[in-house]
Amino acid sequence: MDPELLWSAAERPRRGRPPAHSRAAITASAVAIADTEGLAAVTMRAVAALLGAGTMSLYSYVPNKETLLELMIDEVSGDHRLPAEPSGDWRRDLRQIAHGQRAIMRRHPWLPAALPTRQTLGPNTLAVLDYALAALAPTGLDAQARLETFSLLTGFVASHMSYELAQERAVEAAGRTPGELLDAQARYLRSTVASGDYPHLAQALAEPGGSQSPQAVFDRLLDRVINGIAPGA
Repeated sequence: MDPELLWSAAERPRRGRPPAHSRAAITASAVAIADTEGLAAVTMRAVAALLGAGTMSLYSYVPNKETLLELMIDEVSGDHRLPAEPSGDWRRDLRQIAHGQRAIMRRHPWLPAALPTRQTLGPNTLAVLDYALAALAPTGLDAQARLETFSLLTGFVASHMSYELAQERAVEAAGRTPGELLDAQARYLRSTVASGDYPHLAQALAEPGGSQSPQAVFDRLLDRVINGIAPGA
């Protein structure tokens, strides 16, 4: 995939009749399909059907599904709502970015699985990256370390959201509430550690824990990641 061809070459006006479709409309249709039916349901045929177009007519705008996926990832990255400038509190700013990423992945649950296949960065993604680099400036980290930190943060959010969303699907498939499943897990672990075979686990379970809501768990893990980036900054 040629990133210059994908991102730098704007759609050129054609002679004769105006174009029947656009990359933006094709991308939006693909995102809509993925949101409701999952990433596997996104095919050029399905997108064409949603647009009321012939499948082959889309290939002059988007040459293949791989390119379409790149466009989809960057399209939803545009959902970020970041301030014009970082606040100067880099921990606060990174939390804001991570919370934005989590919200986007909840709206578009196919995104965590799509990110590892990404081959290039589009303009919306670059805007978030540039903001993150500015936000990290007060840490004193060099440019390479700041780039790696953004990658670390995004990787954490994507990995955690893959797990969180999978757990929600498992709960739904089981036909039980999250609270019922948590109670069942707690009963099982209490009976297991009573054997004395797992003393460290028994000690951990005996200590009071925080909220197990998805948001609370995410926030605790996020704090551990952020606090390890530049402890002295």
